[in-house]
Amino acid sequence: MLTLNNVEVVYDHTILVLRGVSFEVPKGQIVALLGSNGAGKSTTLKAISGILQPERGAITAGSIELDGTRIEHREPSDIVKRGIAQVMEGRRTFGLLTAEENLIAGAHTQRDRSRISQDIELVYGYFPRLKERRSVRAGYLSGGEQQMLAIGRGLMSRPKVMLLDEPSLGLAPMLVEEIFDIIQRLNQQEGVTVLLVEQNAAMALTIATHGYIMENGRIVLDEPAETLRNNADIREFYLGLAEGGDRRSFRQVKHYRRRKRWLS
Repeated sequence: MLTLNNVEVVYDHTILVLRGVSFEVPKGQIVALLGSNGAGKSTTLKAISGILQPERGAITAGSIELDGTRIEHREPSDIVKRGIAQVMEGRRTFGLLTAEENLIAGAHTQRDRSRISQDIELVYGYFPRLKERRSVRAGYLSGGEQQMLAIGRGLMSRPKVMLLDEPSLGLAPMLVEEIFDIIQRLNQQEGVTVLLVEQNAAMALTIATHGYIMENGRIVLDEPAETLRNNADIREFYLGLAEGGDRRSFRQVKHYRRRKRWLS
């Protein structure tokens, strides 16, 4: 459904951030894109959704296809209409608008008011707390409520593919579990395909069917999620587990034993 072929992204005509990124997100699946800070994960999502220009970034090589149609140089609004919605890192809700006004803003590509009302009720079905807080300005919502609102706003465009950038960022563990459970339900019940960028690799690989590892703007490993969960290097570097199952903190990890085949 969504395919990237040798995509390169340059910022400010100088800094090469993505270096020939290629991967695919099959229809109806959840795919995890993992990597350390600065690996290029968020830039990849912005390239897909067409919002590199405000940061002086541009796709300089390669192609991005949705259902066989190239979209890499289209306007962001056109990409949304074609079925891709991005939920940005840090929520990015409209703080002075109410929760429901934020949802309505997410439906800017829809013209049928009755469908908009139906979609709002669909969002409230997944996020009952938002219905209780529908008249509260988004800036006064808790972090978890704002994350729910950001995902709900993305749903309002009826996307085929949802790009989620760090949905667990800054949330308490119980809320993280709730958010990931809802992401999985949206995939299974609404048929929304998900590309998930997430630092919480353990949680991401629990709900994903496939995973890609990024380093320095390149895809260095791709495997089914279960295989990645059992990979000793991935367990040590991303999940904080050494051999034998002993849990380590990130700071205790001394090195990341890269396989030569990753970079071949």
